[in-house]
Parts: sequence; C-alpha cells; structure tokens
Amino acid sequence: MSKREFPAVTVVGSINLDIIATADRLPAAGETIGGGSLHQQSGGKGANQAVAAARLGGSSRMIGAVGDDAQGRLLLEAMASAGVDTADVAVVDDATGTALIVVDREGENQIVVCPGANENFSLDAVEFGANETVLCQLEVGLPVVLEAARRSSGYFVLNAAPAMDLPAELLERCDLVIVNETEYALIPALAQAKLVAVTYGKDGAAMFEHGTMVAEAPASAVTVANTVGAGDAFCAALVLALRHGLDYPRALAVANAVGADAVGDPSSQPDLAQLRHYLERTEAAADSAR
Repeated sequence: MSKREFPAVTVVGSINLDIIATADRLPAAGETIGGGSLHQQSGGKGANQAVAAARLGGSSRMIGAVGDDAQGRLLLEAMASAGVDTADVAVVDDATGTALIVVDREGENQIVVCPGANENFSLDAVEFGANETVLCQLEVGLPVVLEAARRSSGYFVLNAAPAMDLPAELLERCDLVIVNETEYALIPALAQAKLVAVTYGKDGAAMFEHGTMVAEAPASAVTVANTVGAGDAFCAALVLALRHGLDYPRALAVANAVGADAVGDPSSQPDLAQLRHYLERTEAAADSAR
C-alpha cells in the first residue's frame, strides 16, 4: 500500500524514554511491592502517535525535542527506523524526557512523566503547510500547543491528555478533540466542542458534536498486555481514517481495531498492520453482522 493513500500527519508533542516496572499488581500509596521486572523502551505520547501513523501507512513528521544525550539519540533512531521524519526534532541542552511506569498483570498502569527536553523547544523554525493535518497532545507546554494551533491552517487535532483546562482559543481552533472517558469528564468545556471522540476502553468509542452523540462503535475483544500507547495508536488511526474520508462510525471502528491490537502488544510503540488491513477487517466484520 502506498503511503500516498493517506494524508500526511504532523505530530507536535512529547518524546520520552519509558522506564517500565511490571508487577502482579499496582502498589497502594506508601506501599512497596517486590517481584517486579524492569525494562525500557521508546515512548512519549507524541512519538507514540507519530510512530503509529507511520506504521499504519501514513506519512508522519515529528516535531518535538530530545536531550543531547544517549537516550535522545536512541529515541531519534527508533522513530526514524519506524519511518517517521525527524528533521524537525530539536536537540536541546536538557535531559531527554522520561516516563516512569508501573504496569500490573492486567495491563493497568500508573505513570509519572519527567518532561525534561519536552518543555524546552519552540516552533520558531517550523513551517506548516496550508492543508497539513496537525496532531497535538498536552505532554508539552501549553504555549507550544497554542502556537501550533495559531500557525496551523489545516486540520487541527488535539488529544487532550493529560486533562487540563483548555483556553477557549485552543478549543475553538480544534477540528477534532480526542479524549478518554475520564478526560472527557474532567474537561467540561468539551461538551461545547465542535467534534470530540471519546474512548471507553472495553465499551468502545463514540463521537460527539457539541455534546450530542452522533456515532459509536464497539470495542474489539482482546487479551490485554499493556494499555500504554494503545490510546496513542487509536488517535493516529482515527485521524488517518477521518482524513481518508471514512464516516464517523467506520472511522471509530477502524481506530478501535487498531487500539485493540496495540493493547495486545507489550510495547508503547507496538507493531501494527497497515491501515488498509484494518479497513478490510472492519468491513468484513460489518458484513458478517448484517
């Protein structure tokens, strides 16, 4: 499948090294538990989404920052090897962003993000095309996200995570906002947004226009290995599907299928099939349900 089948996506966001401890269960406040295993991998919501877009068959560009250190070089190499254009990733005099993650045997997690270089870059030298699709999250400074919204004249998407109050200017600029059900409840202003996609885990996903549900799609059954990165894969898939011209129910179904594959993979940047595979899979499922 040619990458030209799908529009280019430019991701403005975080690039982190994920340090992951896996244990039977998550610790309670003040509790120490043993028996865990430790590993590290590439992560950051921005990088996860850029890599997912590339692996799904889109043309993906990453805008963000890493530190001038071994971790930063490792993350740049990982993105480039996945097919992401990293020419606009700044290398700054700060530590590369790091996420400390604890994952239990059910795939649930607790995460603390140390932003480092993610808080130390600007868009001064970055150009956005007139019809460019831009995808942002909130793991970088809000001023950078606002600047991206102001400078982008194409389709602008915000994954409003982690949840925070959103300036009216930013919300009005968004063609699409993507959140999970917790974030949707924590950001009341989203009830007035023009278009919001909300994920509900095992209960699927829905699309809202100005607070009114206009489409929904069920989740796919899956064995959970790791929920870290699954929402990011969903975001990339939904943006590509919508920009490819799919209607809301079909786009949600495709994104749910991608998210299901991501949940079943232990990596924050899981291997994914080309988006055409998920289009065909969801179409076959719809035909069999008729």
